[in-house]
Amino acid sequence: MSAALRILVLGSAAGGGSPQWNCHCAMCAQHDGVAVPPFPARTQSSIALNSAGDDWLLINASPDLRQQLLGNSALRPARGLRDSGVHSVLLMDSQIDHCSGLLLLRESPQPIRLYCTPRVREDLETGYPVLKMLQSYCDVDIREIHPDGQAFEVEGLPDVRLRAIALTSKPPPYSPHRTAPAPGDNLGLLVTHVPSLRSLFYAPGLGEMEPVVADAMAQADCMLVDGTCWTDDEMQRRGVGQKLARAMGHLPQSGPGGMREVLAAYPNARRILIHINNTNPILDPASIEAQTLHDEGIEVAEDGLEIRLC
Repeated sequence: MSAALRILVLGSAAGGGSPQWNCHCAMCAQHDGVAVPPFPARTQSSIALNSAGDDWLLINASPDLRQQLLGNSALRPARGLRDSGVHSVLLMDSQIDHCSGLLLLRESPQPIRLYCTPRVREDLETGYPVLKMLQSYCDVDIREIHPDGQAFEVEGLPDVRLRAIALTSKPPPYSPHRTAPAPGDNLGLLVTHVPSLRSLFYAPGLGEMEPVVADAMAQADCMLVDGTCWTDDEMQRRGVGQKLARAMGHLPQSGPGGMREVLAAYPNARRILIHINNTNPILDPASIEAQTLHDEGIEVAEDGLEIRLC
């Protein structure tokens, strides 16, 4: 019998984590000076995939990567004196909270196998030159992927096929392409376990529904999708910023065309929100917003959540 596709949520929060280190908003303040907070802290978003043996594909390398690896024994198989279950890394974009963890892998005894688009590669060689930094340590073995919808394989996951889907989004502020976004700046990922034909759709940064996204979601048995903000003006409501969720490239959960409305069209799939901002009331399972999601059959990811597709 073939092994299942294992999806491990290493981090479920948006950039800055939850609680954020310098924030005392209504959500973060519930952790202030409390020995046992009312809901779990969360690290910055990343997942890992496995389909056979001890090798894992790390999708996004967050600034919290060291903590995430030490907290998940499956990623520390200890087959030798120096060993890790991280076989390869795939980047969805070039945002700091999704790629700065690469620097924490610099002790790797071999070059880091890195799957990314040419656009992400250029950003990480110029505006945020992580790849150039790593040349002085373990170096990087780059495997370019293209958001053309064609299936591709990654080393270490023999029973898995992936499809990169271009999402409409801006590259980060330090990108030389900041004012000229193009396909490859931000990805969605459709992951299919070949033996069972069951699929995961992963999109931690989803700001606009397009036909190619709807098609990928229709094929998915499980979705891990953008749960950044409850309302479009959540940052303003919390008094911590002026940017709207949609302007930052994230569909809010509520309101016309919001993520809840989108997910309602796929009632037969397991639907899970990830990349949750520290201001979002769904972090608290006792909140009205979290109860609303529960009643609609939508889950809220926590660090350590494991999903199996088989």
